Amino acid sequence: MTPVQTTKMSNFRWVICGLLFLATTINYMDRQVLSLTWKDFIAPDFHWTDDHYGTITGLFSIFYAVANLFAGKFIDWMGTKKGYLIAIFVWSVGACLHAFCGWGAIGLAGGSITALTTISVWLFLACRMILAVGEAGNFPAAIKVTAEYFPKKDRAFSTSIFNSGASVGALAAPATIPLLARAWGWEMAFIVIGVLGFFWMGLWAWLYDKPAKNKRVNQAELNYIEQDADIANVQDRENVKEEKTIPFWQCFKFKQTWSFIVGKFMTDGVWWFFLFWAPAYFSDQYGYTSDSTMGILLILTLYLIVTVVSIGGGYLPTYFVEKKGMNPYLGRMRAMLIFACFPLLGLLAQPLGAISAWWPAILIGFLGAGHQAWSANLFSTIGDMFPKSTIGTITGIGSMAGGIGSFLINKGSGKFFTWADGQGDAFTFFGFDGKPAAYMIVFCFCAVAYLIGWFIMKTLVPKYKPIVVE
Repeated sequence: MTPVQTTKMSNFRWVICGLLFLATTINYMDRQVLSLTWKDFIAPDFHWTDDHYGTITGLFSIFYAVANLFAGKFIDWMGTKKGYLIAIFVWSVGACLHAFCGWGAIGLAGGSITALTTISVWLFLACRMILAVGEAGNFPAAIKVTAEYFPKKDRAFSTSIFNSGASVGALAAPATIPLLARAWGWEMAFIVIGVLGFFWMGLWAWLYDKPAKNKRVNQAELNYIEQDADIANVQDRENVKEEKTIPFWQCFKFKQTWSFIVGKFMTDGVWWFFLFWAPAYFSDQYGYTSDSTMGILLILTLYLIVTVVSIGGGYLPTYFVEKKGMNPYLGRMRAMLIFACFPLLGLLAQPLGAISAWWPAILIGFLGAGHQAWSANLFSTIGDMFPKSTIGTITGIGSMAGGIGSFLINKGSGKFFTWADGQGDAFTFFGFDGKPAAYMIVFCFCAVAYLIGWFIMKTLVPKYKPIVVE
């Protein structure tokens, strides 16, 4: 036994997981400020319609998609420590800049209402672009860190923990942002939430280093982390080497890459749709504004269900691997099939909403929980199949596909809702008229998207087949 080894394993990997959770929480709070303020605070100032908001959220998704194409490669090239710091700095600056859009639009509009609306949309789009460029680095960096700090059998669980930051951020946002906007104005809501990222940067710079070089990770923990590799019992911690990376364009020749692309494209937009539109849905359909007590309780209930139920989703593959003897990929796909059935509850959200607004909140909560559990396992399939040196790149490529899917559903929904609202009783679907009918149609797509995605993924990669770089 060397001096660096102890009989008891350190558990610093969970501290790192906690930092990833905190970053993801901040990420989603920054993303949520607009959705929780536009309908009741920003739209009255700038005369926005659903179509205007759909344009902003849709193009944010495109900015995010394009940025992801490069963010993953950037993280692989820059490394997780510096890359993550740069990413959160950029998105925190972008988040704070939203506060100045109102003042800028009023100054440039010159009293014209039409100009005020147009200029405000363009200014918000510019800030959303900066936010998207920075936020694109979060998941490539976090998934790469998870692969660095956890063995394959634990990655889905650790990913589900940090990925739950998305629902915790979405849970904390409605409890704080509308109240900040009411008390100090919507501009301060962007600034207060935006500065949280700068505090996280200090923690990351202080605590993070690769496991083999991190003095807080003892030899026993390093051996546990590296149990899937030939270097499990390496004593020369300074000379632990990564595998060779896969060139960017060569990644597209693997079916494993396309499987991940399909999974993200089919399902990311569902999560983003509810993230961006749920507050407006409860305001439109039931009259509960985002800063009303009932509006806050409905959103809190929705994301509380997401948070509590989804964390257990990361453990299910571990159960299949350890108790049922499956390989990690097979266990993960079995779990994903189960979670793909959760969103089917979304088919009942609009019909039962006629009884009470609590029904859509609860059912969409379970739909969101299914998504988060699905997402944690989907991300973990990258670590199952690809070398660590390429994980950021593959995550970025798949997230780009998810961003494109999100653009289609968000921009499409905005135009669809505006059109359906104008049609009124002339447009019907399953007993609903006008905008409620449009919501029902979108909910139907969200309900079946995961099963479609799962069957395509299973067709592309029917069994475990890791990629080895010579």
